[in-house]
This record gives sequence, structure tokens and C-alpha cells, in this order.
Amino acid sequence: MTRIRRGYIARNRRTKMRLFASSFRGAHSRLTRTITQQKIRALVSAHRDRDRQKRDFRHLWITRINAVIRGRGVSSSYSGLIYNLYKRRVLLNRKILAQIAILNRNCLYMISNEIRK
Repeated sequence: MTRIRRGYIARNRRTKMRLFASSFRGAHSRLTRTITQQKIRALVSAHRDRDRQKRDFRHLWITRINAVIRGRGVSSSYSGLIYNLYKRRVLLNRKILAQIAILNRNCLYMISNEIRK
């Protein structure tokens, strides 16, 4: 019986998976079945953590603003500052406020004093 040569499609698919998993350790980068499992797990984690990252950054910004505001005693708290910003219709989001708090605290103090009046 003559030898049957297999097609290249399955081999190409496995090669693509191996390139994806080339940075994994041990069997996770060598065995096809394990590579498939780890690829699924990695993609699930990446999808979940994209949403998680947004939450984490928002939490970080709020913490930075609150620390600067309470440190100087300019406003009673972060929530008071945000309330006054919305009341005065000042369009500054938390990311920009956090950058101002870190890079130029005096500017944040001036903003909070102006909106409190």
C-alpha cells in the first residue's frame, strides 16, 4: 500500500497555535492539546481584564484626587469636590483631575476654591 501524504491545512493551524503559545512555559508551549487549552484560557483572561483595567484605573484616579484634596484640607472630601464640579457644570473628568492633582496641585486647589464659592 502506498504512503498517504497528509495535507498542510492542519499543520498550518497547529503552527499558528504554536506561534501564539511560543512564550508559554513547559508543555504549554510544546503539546498541541495543552496549547489549545492555554490559548483559550489566555484569551478569556485578556477579555476579562480589559474591563477590569478600566475599573482599576478609575479607582486609582479617585484615590489620587481624594488624597490631594484631603491632604491640603481644601475640600471636605472627594465626593464634595465632584458634587461642586457637577453643580457648576465644569467638564473635567477624573483622569484629567488626577493628572492635575499629581503634576500641578496648586491648579487643583485653585479649581476647588473657585467652584466652592
